[in-house]
Amino acid sequence: MTSIDVHELTKDYGPTRAVDHLTFSVRPGLVTGFLGPNGAGKSTTMRLVLGLDRATGGSATIGGKPYASLGNPLRCVGALLDAHAAHGSRTARNHLLALATSNAISKSRVEEVLVAAGLGPVAERRIKTFSLGMRQRLGIAAALLGDPEVVMLDEPSNGLDPEGIVWVRELVRRLADEGRAVLVSSHLMNETSSFADHLIVLGKGRLLVDMPMQEFLASRSRPGVRFRTTEPARLHDALTRRGLEPAQDDYGRWTVVGATAEEIGVLAASEGVPLLELIDEQATLEEAYFDLTTTEAEFAATTTPADGKEI
Repeated sequence: MTSIDVHELTKDYGPTRAVDHLTFSVRPGLVTGFLGPNGAGKSTTMRLVLGLDRATGGSATIGGKPYASLGNPLRCVGALLDAHAAHGSRTARNHLLALATSNAISKSRVEEVLVAAGLGPVAERRIKTFSLGMRQRLGIAAALLGDPEVVMLDEPSNGLDPEGIVWVRELVRRLADEGRAVLVSSHLMNETSSFADHLIVLGKGRLLVDMPMQEFLASRSRPGVRFRTTEPARLHDALTRRGLEPAQDDYGRWTVVGATAEEIGVLAASEGVPLLELIDEQATLEEAYFDLTTTEAEFAATTTPADGKEI
C-alpha cells in the first residue's frame, strides 16, 4: 500500500516561512483531515507533495518516491487543488480524455468517472459554463481517473449542494475502506468530523496535531454528561452528595462536568431514579479546533458588540 511521507519539509518565500520543518505521514486505509487557519501552509504543503513547488528543505514522497519520479503519476496519486484549473473552452469529456491519453488510461475509464461524479449528462458542455460545484465534481473525477492509491483533495465540498457534500463524504470513506491513503483539506469542521479517522493540524506552517480524531477530541475536552429524568431533585441530591455539580438548562436537561454516562447511569439505578436521556458529551471538532488554533491564525476578525466598541 502507498502512503504520503513528509519529513522535515520546509518552504520559504523570501523572508516568509510558509512551511516549517513538517514531518507526518498519510497512511493507507484512513481518511486524514488536513486542517489549519488560512495561511497555515496547507495548500503549500500539498503543492510541495505534488512537485508543483520546490521545497527549501526536507522531503515529500509518495510511495517512497518524489512525485516527479513517478512513471504514470495519475495512476499513483490523484489530486484536486484548484477547481478552476481546467481549460474553460474544453468540454468535460475532452478535458478528462486529454489527461487519460497523457497517462495511458483507457477511454472507458473516462466514461466511468464522468458517471461516478454525476457529470454524464453534461459531459459535452464547455467547462466555462459550469458552476463551481460542477467544476468541483470534474476536479474530483480527474483525481479518480487513474484509480490511484493516494487521493489528495483540497476543499472538495466547496460550492457543492447538500447532495454533493454527502457524495464527497461517502466517496472519501469508500476510498479509504478500499485501502487508499486519503488526504482531505477542509474548513468545514462538522463535515470533516463525519469522515476523518486521523487529523493533521497546521498553524503558521508548523505541525500542531498529528493524531487520531477521537484522541484529539478527548485531549481538548473534559468528560461530561447530559441527562433528563422525571425525578431531578432526587438525582440532584445524590450527585451533590458525591461532590458533583449538576446544572439545568432552559430545556429541562441536566449536565454534569467531570463524570461519565456510565457513572451517572449506575448512580441513578442505585437510587431508583428513571432516566429519559443519558449521553456522554465531548467537545465538537469545531470547539476543539478553535481551542487549539486561537493564537495560530494569521488573519482573524474582531468582534464588535452592540455598543460599537471593538473587543
